[in-house]
Amino acid sequence: MGIPTLTLPSGEVISALGQGTRGLAGDPSRRDEEIEALRVGIDLGLTVIDTADTYRDGGTEELVAEAIADRRDSVFLISKVAASDDRNDTLAACEQSLNRLGTDRIDLYLLHWRDSGPLDETVQAFTSLMTQGLIRHWGVSNFDLPDLVELTSIAGGTAIETNQVPYNLGRRGIEADLLPLCREAGVPVMAYAPFGPDGMLDHPALALVAARHGATAAQVGLAWLLRQDMLCTIPRASTPDHVRENRAAADLLLTDDDLLELDLAFPPPTGPEPLRIP
Repeated sequence: MGIPTLTLPSGEVISALGQGTRGLAGDPSRRDEEIEALRVGIDLGLTVIDTADTYRDGGTEELVAEAIADRRDSVFLISKVAASDDRNDTLAACEQSLNRLGTDRIDLYLLHWRDSGPLDETVQAFTSLMTQGLIRHWGVSNFDLPDLVELTSIAGGTAIETNQVPYNLGRRGIEADLLPLCREAGVPVMAYAPFGPDGMLDHPALALVAARHGATAAQVGLAWLLRQDMLCTIPRASTPDHVRENRAAADLLLTDDDLLELDLAFPPPTGPEPLRIP
């Protein structure tokens, strides 16, 4: 089977299974292996690569630059900017990320966090960056329901391409209100931390479902996400073998019985819950 795809509001089609990079570039002795993992992922079709300026103080962006240096046009590159009250800070941060990434454009630029700063300043900065051709699309990360409502109420705010939030079998709170709102507004969700809170992958229900399919618990968790509309996920993998395991999850078809068992083990929310950030 091929990897599922996601169509962004702009009409651009991307892989629904990508690669996260949080935590990479921390150990120099593993650098070559981490770069190779990203390159193997690209070869396997996991062409969405997500990073951020705050990961290792920019060091992860530099690692990504090495991994994509000769295949930039094959990658849908995402980076994030920390929240700032100053529009000029956002513009400067983007330039710095571009330099570290060794590229002339970022395909999707996200506001990493919501803080007390004015969102209209951020939207203006993103619009300016798009006009200059330095970013192609923009979106947000870690925005809960009130934040998203506020964003889409200001001028230019509806140009958002995605909301990147933690979502997995063990943390399903967004299904009560945030996920339905995103779908109603046509805003895809990008699920990070797909392997859940500590201990999720050790749950007996995941082990049973995985055993029936000759798969791993992590693959079941990814397959559960990939079956959903308007959603993509960006698991991190620091070794080529782990990347291959993630890619194989796209071929795993969960049955109705599987889904029922998973719902019983990991119940959906009964009401609205605040967004839980790992």
